Amino acid sequence: MTDTRSPGGEKTYALADLLTVMARLRDPETGCPWDVKQSFETIAPYTIEEAYEVADAIQRGDTDALKEELGDLLLQVVYHAQLANEMGSFSFDDVADVITRKMIRRHPHVFEDPTRRDAFLGSGLWEQIKAEEKAERGEATNPASILSDVPVGMPGLTRAAKLQKRAADVGFDWSDVGLIISKVEEELAELKDAIAKGEAQERIADEFGDVAFVLANVARHLHVDPEAALRGTCAKFIRRFQYIEAALAAQGRKPQDADLEEMDRLWDAAKRDEKAAKQDATGGNDA
Repeated sequence: MTDTRSPGGEKTYALADLLTVMARLRDPETGCPWDVKQSFETIAPYTIEEAYEVADAIQRGDTDALKEELGDLLLQVVYHAQLANEMGSFSFDDVADVITRKMIRRHPHVFEDPTRRDAFLGSGLWEQIKAEEKAERGEATNPASILSDVPVGMPGLTRAAKLQKRAADVGFDWSDVGLIISKVEEELAELKDAIAKGEAQERIADEFGDVAFVLANVARHLHVDPEAALRGTCAKFIRRFQYIEAALAAQGRKPQDADLEEMDRLWDAAKRDEKAAKQDATGGNDA
């Protein structure tokens, strides 16, 4: 490994060192028994989890955590590349080469013709280049559907918005967000009807899926990331519920010692405190 030092004299490591560490961990004779047992399939869930933790650090504005989480995500790339290298399929250098070539190819306005830079965003050039790449790989010679390559493993709301975007690109889309809001109300009415009639759980789940799908479409039209919006609401729920827990703890009690009415009052108090704090932060303007 390289022996470089920080200004304080502490040893620092680089990408080459991480690749060496990963190879050592996977060594069948001297490596870590857990790491040696892993495969693409067993590591994939960790890869997804680490990507979410990166997003969480960004949302919290925690750059120290972001540095660490990016390292964890990089480890996932290194891990998959090491597995592939052992199979004789490709190496980490091949991964870096492929993505570098792709970025250069998809940005001709940066690397080839700077005069095209100002017009790039509205030009459709990125989509055109992607389509050309697919044609070169033979993916466009007999495509089953423009929706075929939207990954099944994506988070549900993200995948819904992606599918809707693909359909919208060929004209299958609502012209106005108000029409989609009406569709939300229609789908919600169908869900309420299924519940009222005591329909089978499968039918209720299907109707709930319709509601979630059309809400993702609302988010897309409003240029809102549905997953980020939901994460924000989850964070808000945690804050307010923890307020309830803290208020009850100050009385020597726990949530299970209170009824719903009392906890609901505390929830409203948490909302009022958040609103007041927001007004203070914005100089009294609750935007």
